[in-house]
Amino acid sequence: MSIFRYIVPNAQLQPFIRYYWILNTTENLDTLTFPIGCPQLIFHRRSQFYIPELKTEQARFSISGQVNFPARVQSPGDVETVVVVFHPHAIGTVFNIPVSSFYNQEIDGYSLGDKRLNILADDVLNAEDSIEAIELIERYLLSRLAEPGIYDFKRVGVSLKHLFLDNTISVENMAQLACLSRKQFERVFFNAVGMKPKEYSNVARFQKSLLLMQNGNRDFADIAHSCGYADQSHFIRECRRYSGTTPAELLKIQPIYSDLFTSPF
Repeated sequence: MSIFRYIVPNAQLQPFIRYYWILNTTENLDTLTFPIGCPQLIFHRRSQFYIPELKTEQARFSISGQVNFPARVQSPGDVETVVVVFHPHAIGTVFNIPVSSFYNQEIDGYSLGDKRLNILADDVLNAEDSIEAIELIERYLLSRLAEPGIYDFKRVGVSLKHLFLDNTISVENMAQLACLSRKQFERVFFNAVGMKPKEYSNVARFQKSLLLMQNGNRDFADIAHSCGYADQSHFIRECRRYSGTTPAELLKIQPIYSDLFTSPF
């Protein structure tokens, strides 16, 4: 039996947290995942996920940074996992360190040496149930956001808002919107989002193509044009890069879903 559910964050946390999700299953798990453009905190309250592409098992408390490759998530069952999905530029508000440290990595959260964070992880992993675990996470996040010195992500947020509306926007224009030089903007963006602006734009464009397929579009030339790819061949190459296969084959493998551009609520 499998139960998957989304949880809406506290109103104060919504500028930083997109949503929480909980998975409870006794079934074998083998799912293809793509770059979604959003860092995550992952708490495995029972068995952990194995990532064959990284040849590693996720830690019981794991931090997943920005990635630029597809990966399979596998588990033999007995899963109870709680995940915090941040907005692309917001995880630094919790850790107050450059998120670029997590690029293309699954980090053991305990390895950061943050005493308060380690206590949170212990409490979440030993909570009565997943709902209590999320309540503990929210109290922790609210306390961290109240601290002085939390990273100001407003400039990057403005540029991301425009990128999501128009994924053909140039890095120069994104920098102008953030009132920074291109060099300054690339540094600030990389530290806040964990990926360089041009590469992140490519991930966002791929996620936009998934949204069009999710909504029923099967005209790959039209998807390429709508998302700003040079042509259909360019779109197919980028799809293969981020999903490991072509759009046509991807449609056969599993239901299409754009994590970045779809709200579960």
